[in-house]
Amino acid sequence: MRYLLALFFGLISLSAHAQQYYLFVGTYTTGKSKGIYVYQFNAQNGEMQWVSNTDSCTNPSFLAVSPNGNFVYAVNETGRENPGRVSAFAFDKTKGKLQLLNQQASGGDDPCFITVHPSGKWAVVANYSGGSLAAFPIRTDGSIQPYAQLIQHKGSGPNQARQASAHVHSTFFSPDYQYILAPDLGMDKIMSYHFIATASKPLQPAVPAFSASAPGSGPRHVAFHPTQSIVYRLEEMTGTVTVSAYNKGTMKNIQTIATHPEEFTGQPGSADIHLSPDGKFLYASNRGEENNIAIFSVNPKSGKLNSIGYQSVEGAQPRNFIIDPTGNFLIVANQKTNNIVIFKRNPETGLLQPTLQKVAVPSPVCLQLLAK
Repeated sequence: MRYLLALFFGLISLSAHAQQYYLFVGTYTTGKSKGIYVYQFNAQNGEMQWVSNTDSCTNPSFLAVSPNGNFVYAVNETGRENPGRVSAFAFDKTKGKLQLLNQQASGGDDPCFITVHPSGKWAVVANYSGGSLAAFPIRTDGSIQPYAQLIQHKGSGPNQARQASAHVHSTFFSPDYQYILAPDLGMDKIMSYHFIATASKPLQPAVPAFSASAPGSGPRHVAFHPTQSIVYRLEEMTGTVTVSAYNKGTMKNIQTIATHPEEFTGQPGSADIHLSPDGKFLYASNRGEENNIAIFSVNPKSGKLNSIGYQSVEGAQPRNFIIDPTGNFLIVANQKTNNIVIFKRNPETGLLQPTLQKVAVPSPVCLQLLAK
């Protein structure tokens, strides 16, 4: 009996620990922010608790965590007289603290996205104003080396105020990590690159080299379905999601759907897109006049979307958001209102319910989770 009780409570303790995460918050430091903030997040009750923060990291707007969780990488979103950089940090999992290892030039102005290969040996960065993407080798100690490859995009779109030149907005690995999809807001294209991790210059143009978005749509981020060969692209300027069949770096568009109601007449400003862990629902954040999360159900056969509602983010300028791996909570970073808001997610309906969990963070932009 004692053995069974010990086993029972041991399993409860293990389950509780399995739902504990570190939450990393990237910010803009033009106001009161110190840089990167580290919180503890409990996926059982949605509570956040401050652990630490850096004290002198400039505009670490987007973050990526190494596969082993020992390192965190940040773009430093600056430009012109202060060219963009990439920073590498060691992360102490016991204390929850970051320590700067080194920095490298990003290869272009205003880097806005970074992702890390599962080998931990490469990072790929998008330079928004620079209109380029760069591949960085990573040393075994986690420090980042100068970029080994820089690819410059050239092109424009019909909206000359925002699309006069190329603007690479993100660099997403495909689920098999054989390709990089690079949405370019300025060119209205999703550029596709074959990624060869063993090569000294790992990025090679795929065939075909791109998938076109509608003129003036401004593709920004993508999300891959967890079980279907479907990719969803979020188009910032038209506030739309385009659904595409995906195969080895190629995309065939099958649906485009708005992230706002038909009666909406304002200027869209979509920002981020994610699927629930089970792939049954898709969420997209809208900034500007909307300040909400658009919610869609996913057809289990075709992957097509059906709009089922909108949830106010209870703040302004929702940038990055994240769904915890359990699927229990959706966490939103509201840049303008300087807060992070946590919503309870209904796994059956996909709808979101506000909780009492709101955390003040200066100019939050990016959220990343790491299991403790």
